[in-house]
Amino acid sequence: MANRPEGFGMTAELNKKIAEEWKDMVKRNEVAKVVDWIEAISAESAAKKDLNPREKDCDFHEWLKDGTVLCKLINVIKPGSVKKVNTSKMAFIQMENIGNFLSSCQAFGVPKEDLFQTVSLFERTNLPQVITGINALGRKTGVNRPDLPRLGPKEAQENKREFSEEVLREGQTALPLASSGSNKGASQSGMSFGNQRQIN
Repeated sequence: MANRPEGFGMTAELNKKIAEEWKDMVKRNEVAKVVDWIEAISAESAAKKDLNPREKDCDFHEWLKDGTVLCKLINVIKPGSVKKVNTSKMAFIQMENIGNFLSSCQAFGVPKEDLFQTVSLFERTNLPQVITGINALGRKTGVNRPDLPRLGPKEAQENKREFSEEVLREGQTALPLASSGSNKGASQSGMSFGNQRQIN
């Protein structure tokens, strides 16, 4: 992110909005819940590296930037997802780790729309989206791996209903509630356009 120029105009507004969203997530303990969940599953503690990712966005970024923690996380959730976790300090290798994590999340069933882009984490451009993506993985973990801790609310399941022909026929003849109400009160009856309003 050192080579990314300072934004002006709409870019500055977007960066300000992202920073405010991060602060809101910290206040609502969303970041702390995500960090606790990652530590509980992957056994990778941020405290070992003297980082405080629960409150500081720079520490959260530093903890996850190389992708190794995320790869270990997905390998616990779905063993064998990332074949080789690279520990190199080279930028493109670290970005490859993040990309492997994201691909494994999609293979696990997390919708692509819920995930983040590699650059959002690696260059620290949109950390709230990273939190959203990890939350989506946490919800899917609750469905696919109920033996592991779930993050966030339980994911909704399809609840398809089958009605008999008799019930469907009854539904066609029933009066809708909106049409069986009262027509008292304000209505358009007696309105005439173009006349002056008579006030005495």
